[in-house]
Amino acid sequence: MSQYETPLFTGLVEHAKKNPVQFHIPGHKKGAGIDPDFRHFIGDNALSIDLINIAPLDDLHQPKGMINKAQELAAQAFGADHTFFSVQGTSGAIMAMIMAVCGPGDKIIVPRNVHKSVMSAIVFSGAIPIFIHPEIDPNLGISHGITTESVSKALQQNPDAKGVLVINPTYFGVACDLKKIVEIAHSYQVPVLVDEAHGVHIHFHEDLPISAMQAGADMAATSVHKLGGSMTQSSVLNVKEGLVSSNRVSTILSMLTTTSTSYLLLASLDVARRRLATQGKELLDKTIHLAQDVRSKINTIDHLYCVGEEILGTKATFNYDPTKLIISVKDLGITGYDAEKWLREVYNIEVELSDLYNILCLITPGDTEHEANLLVKALQELSDQFSHLSGSVEIQVLLPDIPVLSLTPRDAFYADTETVPIEESAGRIIAEFIMVYPPGIPIFIPGEIITEENLKYIQKNIEVGLPVQGPEDFELKKLRVIKEHKAIK
Repeated sequence: MSQYETPLFTGLVEHAKKNPVQFHIPGHKKGAGIDPDFRHFIGDNALSIDLINIAPLDDLHQPKGMINKAQELAAQAFGADHTFFSVQGTSGAIMAMIMAVCGPGDKIIVPRNVHKSVMSAIVFSGAIPIFIHPEIDPNLGISHGITTESVSKALQQNPDAKGVLVINPTYFGVACDLKKIVEIAHSYQVPVLVDEAHGVHIHFHEDLPISAMQAGADMAATSVHKLGGSMTQSSVLNVKEGLVSSNRVSTILSMLTTTSTSYLLLASLDVARRRLATQGKELLDKTIHLAQDVRSKINTIDHLYCVGEEILGTKATFNYDPTKLIISVKDLGITGYDAEKWLREVYNIEVELSDLYNILCLITPGDTEHEANLLVKALQELSDQFSHLSGSVEIQVLLPDIPVLSLTPRDAFYADTETVPIEESAGRIIAEFIMVYPPGIPIFIPGEIITEENLKYIQKNIEVGLPVQGPEDFELKKLRVIKEHKAIK
C-alpha cells in the first residue's frame, strides 16, 4: 500500500456516491431528518458520510476491510507494529494503554504531572501509582519531564512495576531523554507507555524531538487532532509487540469505545495520516520557521519572554518543540489568565492555555504570516498597556506540593465518604479529583492527604479566574473526603 492512499475516506465517499436507501441509523438519513439550519451549515457532504458500521464500511471493533487497511497504513507511517484508531480522543487511548498492562494491585510508575485520564485509568484498573517528581522550572512555574535517574531509582525500588508512563513531549513542548528511559525500563522487562498527546507531528521532522516509536517505546497514545490535522476527538494508539500484547490492547480499547463510532472522525484520521506521511516534512519546515520568527519578535517586546532552546540542558529538558510558544507574562505584572482575557476581548485572539504566569500559543501548518504578525502586534500592545505594572509586585512562583498518598485511588474513590467545608479539610483524605484544566494536571487525586499549602494554591488559581475542575461542588466550598470513624467513648 502507498501512503498516498486513503482506503477509509475513499471507501466512504464511494459508498455515499451510490446513494443507498438507508433503513439504519443515524436517523437523520444523510441530513434529510436533521435541523435545516444545521444541515445548511455543516453541508450535505459531511452528513452523507456520517454513517455506521454496516458491512461495506467495516467495523472499528473488529476491522477486516477499509478500517483495517487505514490502520495498517498508519502503523507504517508511525513506525508501529499496530495502530488503533480512537474516537474517544487521546484520553480513551491513554486509559486503554494503562488498563492493558495493569490490574488491581499492580504498580505503575507515573510522573505526578499526568493528565486526568491517567488517574481515571488507575481508578478503573485498581492499580497503585508510584509517583515520580517531574522537574520543576521555578522561573516559568511549570513542570517539565522526568529524568533518567528518577526512572532508574523508581525501577530499582519497584522492579515488579507493570509499566512506566512518560509524558513526551509535555503540553509545553519539552521532551525528556525518552530513548534512554526506554532502555532503562526494558532492562527490567517493563514496558514504556507514552502520553504523546502533544507530539503527533514530531515523528515527521528530524529537527523535532524523537517520537515514542522512534525511541522504542511499547505504546503511545498520540493525539492526531491536536497538531496533526484530524478532527477533534480523533487519535491513535501506536503499539510495538514484545512486552505488550496487541490483542489485549485491542480488547481493552474496544471495551472503552462506543459501538456507534463516528466515520467522520475515522476518515479524518485517514487523510491526516496521508498528509503527515507524504507532506509532513515540507509542512513542518515552514511551521518551524514561522514559529522561530514569531519567537524572536516576541523576545524584542519589553517584559515578555518566549522560551527557546536556552531552556535545554537540564536532565529533564533534553529537547523541545519550537512550534510551541511558551510566553511568560509574569514580568509584565499580570497573570497568564489576564493576558488570555485581554487578547480575546481586544484582538479576538484565542490562546491554547493560560496559567498564573504564562500563555501558550501553538503554531501549526494551519497558520500563516498573517496570524503570526497579528499575534506579535497584539502582544506588543499588551506590553504597552500593562508595562506600568511591571516591577510593581514581587512575583513569587507558586507550585503545588505532591501530597502523601495514603490509600489507593480506587479504594478512596469507592470508600465511605462525607463532605466537609474546604477550610476544614486539611489533614483529611480526599476522595475526588481537583485539577486546573487545561492542562488537566491534578492538584489532588483520591487517596491523598489534603495540605494547607495546596489549598492555598487552589485558592490562588480561583482568585485569578483559572478553571479549577473535578470536585462535585463546582463552587469549591466543600470537598468530598473519606469518612472518619471515631472511637466510641
